[in-house]
Amino acid sequence: MEKLRVVQWNTGKVGRLAMQGILDNPDLELVGVYAHSPEKVGRDAGALCGRPDTGIKATNSIDDIIAARPHAVIYTSFTGDVDEVAKLLEAGINVLSTNLFFHVGGIRGAVKDRLQAAGERGKASLYITGINPGWINSLATAITAVCARVDCVSIYESADCSGYESPETWNFFRMGQHGVTDEVIEAAKTWLVMFKDAAERVAEGLGLELDEVDFYCDYATAAERVDLGWFLMEKGTNAAVRAGWNGKINGETRVRAQITWYLTKQIAEDWDIDDKEYHLVVDGAPSVDLRMHFSNPADSPVDGAWSPTATTSYATINAISQIVAAKPGVLTLHDIGLPYAPAGAWEKGTRRGWG
Repeated sequence: MEKLRVVQWNTGKVGRLAMQGILDNPDLELVGVYAHSPEKVGRDAGALCGRPDTGIKATNSIDDIIAARPHAVIYTSFTGDVDEVAKLLEAGINVLSTNLFFHVGGIRGAVKDRLQAAGERGKASLYITGINPGWINSLATAITAVCARVDCVSIYESADCSGYESPETWNFFRMGQHGVTDEVIEAAKTWLVMFKDAAERVAEGLGLELDEVDFYCDYATAAERVDLGWFLMEKGTNAAVRAGWNGKINGETRVRAQITWYLTKQIAEDWDIDDKEYHLVVDGAPSVDLRMHFSNPADSPVDGAWSPTATTSYATINAISQIVAAKPGVLTLHDIGLPYAPAGAWEKGTRRGWG
């Protein structure tokens, strides 16, 4: 069977792992790399993702990418560009994007119409897999198949972030600072808009038309001085955030997406912090209560118990064949079915199974 020709667009945290996934998959062929940073242009793809040289050099020209004739582009650009994606679609190239395009209000309205038209002209598809939590909305939707009635679907994410060494992120969340002001809540709301997307995707998957999606947020404080080595929180300063979105119909919450992110469990407030990364709840008939925990084999190079970056990248890589085979235009979960890992194909190849 012909290998699917794939381009990796951008080489940040997610893009680097996605490029490893492409190189490790016997059904895929890396044929191009787009690099936003000038210092990466001209470098070999292997060097950009911790692999041996491939002969594929990074470019910052979309025309070079189109000339490579890929079946699909994995688009992990931090700042999405509608013009870029429309040009790729019109050239007949399928696009799988982790970017949610919130800077233009998301894939809706005039933006969706434009990309739909571009896809139809080029006979190509656009599918938004999303950044963390990305794929979890697909699973939350799928488990409702056993239900005769669905009253509410809730996604709860719990994450020990003490190993996520990004002071910029936690300063943005106002961790290590005193007090919770309107400014603090607004900062959290801005960052966590991707979880609003998760709630809306579940609603879309269930055929629900939400009246409103409300944000809520609370902080917990450090019960003692906590020095992570790369980030310091004095006693009484913000050390954990719990926030989420309630999608409502007639005032009743029908879908929910909530996070609890903590830099320490030593908090003053009486929070029940789940040791499992995901808790999915369906209130209905029957009700469903599902907890998920991630762990890595001893020989996996991925650090920590789980990696949101890794799950984001592989949820995109593993959907390529379904998107290539789908109808043109902007796709939803109903258009491609449930994404899955092509384990049967891996058995016949040499894929390592991780980045």
